Amino acid sequence: MAKLKLIILGMLVLVVMTGFYFSNDIVKIYRDLGNNLESFEKIDFNNLISQVKKEIVIPPPLYQGGKENQVILTKAKIVAQTNIQRYNNGQLPPLIENVKLDEAAKAKAEDMFQKQYFEHISPSGVGPGDLATRFGYEYILEGENLILGNFASEKELVQAWMDSPGHRANILHNRYTEIGVAIVKGIYNGESVWIGVQEFGLPLSNCPKLSVSLKSAIDTNKVQLDQLSKEIDAKKVELENANPKPKEYRQLVDGYDELVSQYNALNQETKNLISQYNIQVSAFNKCVEDN
Repeated sequence: MAKLKLIILGMLVLVVMTGFYFSNDIVKIYRDLGNNLESFEKIDFNNLISQVKKEIVIPPPLYQGGKENQVILTKAKIVAQTNIQRYNNGQLPPLIENVKLDEAAKAKAEDMFQKQYFEHISPSGVGPGDLATRFGYEYILEGENLILGNFASEKELVQAWMDSPGHRANILHNRYTEIGVAIVKGIYNGESVWIGVQEFGLPLSNCPKLSVSLKSAIDTNKVQLDQLSKEIDAKKVELENANPKPKEYRQLVDGYDELVSQYNALNQETKNLISQYNIQVSAFNKCVEDN
């Protein structure tokens, strides 16, 4: 009889130890995932964008002079002449016209006439990058060419830029993929002149965005994991306060084990999702650096 009591007592001790083993194990797993989630929560796409090193290329504005004439210049022909120069000087790919850059270029030209200045930075401190962002153009690289004067044709205007080393470099920059142009006639310092603006860009959209659905799934899992963790902690307290009756205690342990299994499965799933998200972050960062 004494031997039987010892066996039963040994079984109870084993059950209790098993329960505490799972408890310690789940706490460790939760902490590990918590560190992963803390790192994940710091990775926000908008934060990544704000940390991108943006480069802006702005050669000095070009005063060209020339007598007033009746020629009507168009942005379409300036874009065409720009791409002809790119092809003739290294067979560079043509720049694609971007509406947002067109709007930024037009706003720049009109602002210079209105406030009577001819600089890349406005009297109020607004530069090319600020304008591009204001019109919703997110970029890795941006450049601006300015010209003021009267011209016989779009070809002559673009050639004037090509004859200036800094403006030529912008036109032939092999990293640009998009362009916006404005050509506006007005009165500057009492004279009727044209102001031409070229906005060049390498858009941030060239790089892959982070998956919104993936981040949403991770956020949802985190909420479920927090809830499971609370249930596990409550079950642990229940186990610690339970009377050592084998049948009832075994049921409590089974319930605890089931919660642990659910947590572990969801924990692993979430780690896999975070791993996929981190791969996307690395791809985005590499794209920004390579471009």
